[in-house]
Amino acid sequence: MGKIDLDTTKYVIHSKIETNGVVEKPDVVGAIFGQTEGLLGNDLDLRELQKTGRIGRIEVEISTAAGKSKGTVKIPSSLDRVETAILAAALETIDRVGPCESHILVEKIEDVRVSKRKKLIGRAKNILETMIDDITPDSIEITEEVKESLRMKEIQGYGIDKLPAGPNIDNSDAIIVVEGRADVLLMLKYGIKNAIAVEGTSVPKTIVELSKKKTVTAFTDGDRGGELILRELLQVGEIDFVARAPEGKEVEELTKKEIFKALRNKVPAEQVMEYFSMPKREEAKPFGIKRPMRPSAPHRKVADKPKVVEPQEEENNEMVEKFKRFFTDLKGTLKAYLLDQEGNIIKEVAVRDLASALDSSREKVNVVIFDGIITQRLSEIAAEKGVDYLIGDKIGNLTKKPAEIRLLSSNNLGLN
Repeated sequence: MGKIDLDTTKYVIHSKIETNGVVEKPDVVGAIFGQTEGLLGNDLDLRELQKTGRIGRIEVEISTAAGKSKGTVKIPSSLDRVETAILAAALETIDRVGPCESHILVEKIEDVRVSKRKKLIGRAKNILETMIDDITPDSIEITEEVKESLRMKEIQGYGIDKLPAGPNIDNSDAIIVVEGRADVLLMLKYGIKNAIAVEGTSVPKTIVELSKKKTVTAFTDGDRGGELILRELLQVGEIDFVARAPEGKEVEELTKKEIFKALRNKVPAEQVMEYFSMPKREEAKPFGIKRPMRPSAPHRKVADKPKVVEPQEEENNEMVEKFKRFFTDLKGTLKAYLLDQEGNIIKEVAVRDLASALDSSREKVNVVIFDGIITQRLSEIAAEKGVDYLIGDKIGNLTKKPAEIRLLSSNNLGLN
């Protein structure tokens, strides 16, 4: 049998047939035409309806097993729903196919137009998406092109090295040092107008001079090249803070959210120098540059590293062993434990939230153990809260050590 023509069809009658003997498709079709002939009058005679194209080909699928046959019958109809229902009811009057008794049951009448509507809606969605893809980007590109031209005008060649920079370098107390021109353009795109580019692997004199007068944040790529530029910046410039792109990413690839997150998470330069095991700035004079100190930054003067109290024999050995176990658990997690006087864990927090958690803690905290570097600010907050021990991976370059607190590193605990 031919396929159902869905172009002119409104409904499809779905029915199933069972016989108590073996029959074939022609037998079923013949029975349908023969036993309905004259039943419904000339207007609904199946042969006439098929000749005029008001019903389609009758589709029969039949299978035989154990001497019995069963299958399905589908009749496409372009009649109205009342006439289609009458035709469906007529099918159920057929009780024989050839010599065999049979039974036909109408299961449903499918409205083909519903399927057409679904297909139409799906196609409309595809067309609309294509229109959006083809048309909308043009308007976006126009807007971006105009914005880009404005940003290009805002970029200036700053200093004797004519470095790409935003328009607010001179007016801002703080600046952001990035690697290239594309990074400055990206900063301008997101409203950051105090960025200046190094433009190469060698730090220009302009950057060095600016670092003496401004608060400087170095913002470099999260790759090996970014690390090398950062190391040189820390050696030849007076960098205050360091921000890095996520590992493996370049600054120019970042989204607005990623840029502002990286800048919010900047860390003091001293902490990064300690991580890189770099000497103090006063001891490092690469390239023969003699670097005067800034009057506004007395903490950059040479200061002896605070003497850290080593654990004495009279210390509670059991407590020290507990410190070691806790620190070993925390290693590599960037988390912190707040302990009470008995060495029990009061709270576990992320290192980035440690200062605020300690400052806002209502419970008495006696010991803080964390996977990070002890900074000046953290030691001062711990001292104010009456903490007895502050234990970290390393101890940063502290300008003043609170007398009432013991600072211990992993080295002091004998873990390195």
